[in-house]
Amino acid sequence: MVRSVATHLMFAGEASAALELYAAVFPEFRLERIERYGAGEAGAEGTVRRADITLGEHRIIAIDSPVRHAFSFTPATSLFVDCDSPSTLDAAFTQLAEGGQVFMPIADYGFSQRFGWCTDRFGVSWQLNLP
Repeated sequence: MVRSVATHLMFAGEASAALELYAAVFPEFRLERIERYGAGEAGAEGTVRRADITLGEHRIIAIDSPVRHAFSFTPATSLFVDCDSPSTLDAAFTQLAEGGQVFMPIADYGFSQRFGWCTDRFGVSWQLNLP
């Protein structure tokens, strides 16, 4: 039986900066626990070994990989966030898209009265929706 499921985000040394951005964008962002690499450990000292986060009711785990990989995030997997107001959506989208890439600017696409899709400067994909 499955006990729990969480989205896992693997960064390459930028997890702390990403967590700071997400905490600034979303008041509901909660850093529940964070462990950092110490001197002489597998990862660079001070980088994130593991962070446990909740955003709304969604669990996220973030790490800084001690191993460099030939891949990063892909927009094929996104964090889909239902916002409670147009101003909340607009503000979050503006902050997340800064330094990233906009796939679908905020608009009415028929399936949603207000929707925007972007990646942030770390490569994490976000779909913001006003249901």
